[in-house]
Amino acid sequence: MNKSKQADTLVIAGKSYQSRLLVGTGKYRDLAETAAAIEASGAEIVTVAVRRTNIGQNNDEPNLLDVLSPEKYTILPNTAGCYTAEDAVRTCRLARELLDGHDLVKLEVLGDQKTLYPDITQTLSAAKTLVDDGFKVMVYTSDDPIVAKQLEEIGCVAVMPLGAPIGSGLGIRNPYNIRLILENASVPILVDAGVGTASDATVAMELGCDGVLMNTAIAAAREPVLMARAMNLAVESGRVAWKAGRMPRKLYASASSPIDGLIS
Repeated sequence: MNKSKQADTLVIAGKSYQSRLLVGTGKYRDLAETAAAIEASGAEIVTVAVRRTNIGQNNDEPNLLDVLSPEKYTILPNTAGCYTAEDAVRTCRLARELLDGHDLVKLEVLGDQKTLYPDITQTLSAAKTLVDDGFKVMVYTSDDPIVAKQLEEIGCVAVMPLGAPIGSGLGIRNPYNIRLILENASVPILVDAGVGTASDATVAMELGCDGVLMNTAIAAAREPVLMARAMNLAVESGRVAWKAGRMPRKLYASASSPIDGLIS
């Protein structure tokens, strides 16, 4: 592997990852498609909705961990479907029991069923409880820079502002707020929710985000496995473009081959 690529790793809670794409496991046709898409994505962190997916709590149902081994992937339990801090904390504690003490979790506390927008008051409360309880919390939040900083100060290991509402596929609606969050952050910032296609993921990375988490954009594509590969390439491309530094935007064109000094 290229040495520069090795050095440019995503570090979350002290662990390094080569891929900056994180993916979910919901909405696929079956476990076989789930496994194939995640393999194509190149992701190393895979998030799982504990309230919706069997990871051992139901012995008579197919177990996601049979196709996504915790030895290969970092399993990231999430609290999708929780609408109170109490439910979110309870779900994380259940995941810790099921995964033999695993303490890295993705916190999301939703405000309503229509928009799936985060309830910030409940999110802040749950984050504090979980951090105090020894969890390493990656947290889904709004794109409010003040809230993002508060979550970092509570002790969250990564802050994950939405690009647009969950499952909307609208792309990055407010890049300026994302930039403000990035300017003030000392923990990884990952766009979570709103990505619809590969160009959206590239935009997030070109803003300087440390990574992107997505599920629906891959699972709801006509060909999920192919879209997973596209997202892999898009995240890598956006990261490289951000490191390279784009040319300044200009109102007028400037010739690539200037005519000044040509022999008349």
